[in-house]
Amino acid sequence: MTGRELKDMYLGFFREQGHAVITGSSLIPQNDPTVLFTTAGMHPLVPYLLGEPHPAGRRLCDCQKCIRTGDIDQVGDISHLTFFEMLGNWSLGDYFKAEAIRWSFEFITSKRYLGFSPDRLSVTVFQGNANVPQDTESIGIWKQLGIPDARIHALPEDDNWWGPAGQTGPCGPDTEMFIDTGRAACGPACRPGCRCGKYFEIWNDVFMQYNKQVDGSYQPLAQHNVDTGMGVERTVAMLQGCSSVFETGMFRAVLEGIESMSGRRMTEHADTGRAFRVIADHVRSSVFILGDEQGVSPGNLGQGYVLRRLIRRAIRYAKQVGLQNGFTVPLAEQVINQFAAEYPELETNRQRVLTELKNEEERFEKTLDRGMAELDKVIGQLKAHQQARLGGRVAFRLYDTCGFPLEFTEEICAEHGITVDRAGFDEAFEKHRAVSKQSMDKAFKGGLADASDATTRLHTATHLLHKALQTVLGDHVHQKGSNITAERLRFDFSHPAKMTDEQVRTVETMVNAVIQRDLPVTMGMMTVEEARADGAMALFTAKYGEQVKVFTVGDYSKEVCGGPHVQRTGELGRFRILKEEASSAGVRRIRAVLEPAAPG
Repeated sequence: MTGRELKDMYLGFFREQGHAVITGSSLIPQNDPTVLFTTAGMHPLVPYLLGEPHPAGRRLCDCQKCIRTGDIDQVGDISHLTFFEMLGNWSLGDYFKAEAIRWSFEFITSKRYLGFSPDRLSVTVFQGNANVPQDTESIGIWKQLGIPDARIHALPEDDNWWGPAGQTGPCGPDTEMFIDTGRAACGPACRPGCRCGKYFEIWNDVFMQYNKQVDGSYQPLAQHNVDTGMGVERTVAMLQGCSSVFETGMFRAVLEGIESMSGRRMTEHADTGRAFRVIADHVRSSVFILGDEQGVSPGNLGQGYVLRRLIRRAIRYAKQVGLQNGFTVPLAEQVINQFAAEYPELETNRQRVLTELKNEEERFEKTLDRGMAELDKVIGQLKAHQQARLGGRVAFRLYDTCGFPLEFTEEICAEHGITVDRAGFDEAFEKHRAVSKQSMDKAFKGGLADASDATTRLHTATHLLHKALQTVLGDHVHQKGSNITAERLRFDFSHPAKMTDEQVRTVETMVNAVIQRDLPVTMGMMTVEEARADGAMALFTAKYGEQVKVFTVGDYSKEVCGGPHVQRTGELGRFRILKEEASSAGVRRIRAVLEPAAPG
């Protein structure tokens, strides 16, 4: 079964169970400062999981593009990816555990669908803690379906608990489904979740049934939700009898391209295989980020930094297997050709994708030249002091600040009879990763933007700003990203040149004029085609016939949006632009605030 066939089968199955098939969202979350990328299928649906009515109803399903870099160091093993597709079905206060688990079991084991033997299925459930009891309901349902006690594993919250979207909020236990690959167990403690490869996780059902309070206690939620996710690549690997996601047809063309250009076989050595897999994953991920409807460019901050890291990490591994400069473009062509039918934005943005990859490769070559110059200097100092060991912290500094791979440092030092303190490098790397993880945890905490009054006002202000920019600069202006906190808004938009001071003042004046008119902000429900026919801006790809929310600001603007808004523009106060600057090639950025309106 191919990935496309799996997706069609899954969505068809849940359509039969009364679910509306909705369109997946952009990889770049809009108006959400809490995440850099869409990290899970549920991410775009968090407002509805919290109780807001969804236009398509209470039963939904879709396929969502996702980027997840929290475990990037594990990419290259048999199952971890940075870009992946996630199938999901949701109940928004409708069905709960019994239906969700039974449908999961039916889809996995029925010969009409995936047809896995029930004997290959193992599951995990929440074992309970001091605040919440064991999920005995899920255990009972699995037993009724014929899964024996030996293949039902109760695990702690690190494994089977979905936390709230912040310090407080909806949360609950989950149950995960694993296919036994037939490999021998790695030891007596081997179980689902073990990294040895015996068990392959393909599906996770999350049951949001509690509301975490400020004091740390858990109260039952009035509305119980189900949020599930099935990884496309992992499931296809099991369906195709593969021991790795990289052995499936979803990666074959890219890996064959790497073999052809490098003149090496992926299977010739374990390190070669890992390098091939990292290159394939990172190039594929970069193509989807660059080709997204809201695609970003490589940079030093936020999404741009993640993208740059992926491209440069691919380049570092490419050098290990002998790939020459310019390898990213032909590999990217393979990815676009393979996925453009399902994701037409890749074809639409083909030239942008290829140009950005080519430019980033060239920039990184210069970075490597700088690293080489720095390393030559360090080696000279070591020889002058008759030292034959390069410190781990120095090696890490070369890696962190110059982007110089440790393997390069070791190879070059070896030519001069110098060893490298790898243990010291690893220690410095782990400290850096711990700090980075804390920072990323803060950035990724939750999945729902702050819905305070201050943030809501700034969100509405971005709509006014967007329309003003189009009026002043032209219809080519489109939102390319947005980050809103309770203190300020940051708005990225397409425009080829720096705005003049006069243009900035005109935009600011125009927004304030709309605020002073105290226009009503109203919401209506209509299909996508009706919204566009009515002149509404729609910044995403959606299926015709889908119901969407359209917010209208008096006679000023009309835009498709799912976020919170004020009722009248007069609530906003005074709009002030703090800065207009470059964000990336062809993209400008405005930072602005709302201040109290002047008296009288």
